Amino acid sequence: MSTRPAPRLLISAAHKSSGKTTVTVGLAAALSARGLVVQPFKKGPDYIDPLWLSAATGRACRNLDFHTQPPLLIRETFERQSRGADLSLIEGNKGLYDGVDLEGANSSAMLANWLDAPVVLVVDCAGMTRGVAPLLIGYQAFDPTLHIAGVILNKVSGPRHEKKLRDVVAHYTRIPVLGAVHRGPAMEILERHLGLVPANEAEAASEAIARLAGAVAAQVDLDALLALANRAPETEVFDAPLPAVPAPSLRIGIARDAAFGFYYPDDLDALRQAGAEPVPFDPLADPHLPPDLDGLFIGGGFPEAHMAALEANASLRAEIKARGEAGMPIYAECGGLMYLSRAIVWGGERRAMVGLVPGDAVMHKAPQGRGYVRLRETADFPWPRLEDGPGIVPAHEFHHSRLENIEGSPRFAYQVVRGAGIAEKQDGLMVHNTLACYAHLRSVGANPWAPRFVAFVREKGRR
Repeated sequence: MSTRPAPRLLISAAHKSSGKTTVTVGLAAALSARGLVVQPFKKGPDYIDPLWLSAATGRACRNLDFHTQPPLLIRETFERQSRGADLSLIEGNKGLYDGVDLEGANSSAMLANWLDAPVVLVVDCAGMTRGVAPLLIGYQAFDPTLHIAGVILNKVSGPRHEKKLRDVVAHYTRIPVLGAVHRGPAMEILERHLGLVPANEAEAASEAIARLAGAVAAQVDLDALLALANRAPETEVFDAPLPAVPAPSLRIGIARDAAFGFYYPDDLDALRQAGAEPVPFDPLADPHLPPDLDGLFIGGGFPEAHMAALEANASLRAEIKARGEAGMPIYAECGGLMYLSRAIVWGGERRAMVGLVPGDAVMHKAPQGRGYVRLRETADFPWPRLEDGPGIVPAHEFHHSRLENIEGSPRFAYQVVRGAGIAEKQDGLMVHNTLACYAHLRSVGANPWAPRFVAFVREKGRR
């Protein structure tokens, strides 16, 4: 290990829906437009915000999540991925101090302290003037060990509102105001039932990012923000070289298009490290799978938003079903499970899907599963076992659909210790060599799923 200055900031908020993501994307894009190399990170298991941050910077956003990663692995991931960057920009999740228990474990504040990252607080100022002062004072006093380095006033209604807010902050606190971002269409990104529309789906994502960058650059003191990042303390650096990626010995098809985009870069790296070549294909447009595939990985996304187009691609659906029934290993998560089902039912419409999983994915208004989950592998789990036995696998889920009208006597790979899963505290429905679940896994820490899946694919041979 060695030490070096590591410019870094964690962008957080007092509560969710403060506009933190749009401000962070705007900051990332505005700083990148200056020619800086910005490495984005996202606290927690989210997929959507990282897609926007990746698009804004041109570098894959990495997730830092205490649920799936031990703290030392978080530090190592952060330091390794920050190599060569001028700034590491971490977007927190929820409110700064919101965690999974009374002590705030798993909070953004905990992550900031662990990484010695100064915090910039984005404050939703709608309907607020003098009240911003006790909020800031309280946030500083709540944890004196945390360095709240600056504040960005957000959702400001106009020049008079901005002046009042700035005067209040200057009079009652010593926190520098880095900028005041006014409400308006320049700071909006399209939303729908599960939050922001992912950048891989948004037809005008690049235009939206440019708009956010312009608005933030005009209203935030980027030089002052960079100065705060550069005053972050030196930190230990994991400077050991990464292991060489072996030549691929098999090919795994990865569904990647507007309907399926929820993949962790770490997982794709882990597949390569295990000897697999990820081969992208487009379930919306490709009439056939790529040639010479040994297995499939169909991640999450929003297939319900594209169910008519997915149904229309009948040749690909039929091919995937035939391959699955012939024994090709397939792993599917959430949206992938929905795609492999008989049909997606939403808003009075029913659209045929692959039909490999004997059930219907029925959309509901309320979430059917949401948050961190813990899984225990059953005796039917098909992949090579973890060295220490079944154990408890950390994962997460967020879905408005439920698998209904399941036919036959299904086998499940997981008992759900915490969470919802598919049905009756079970997840990971198995059909032939297909494992389809609502849980999203991450190939780090306690569950290196990617090399285990590759070993299973290698064992079954090309189908």
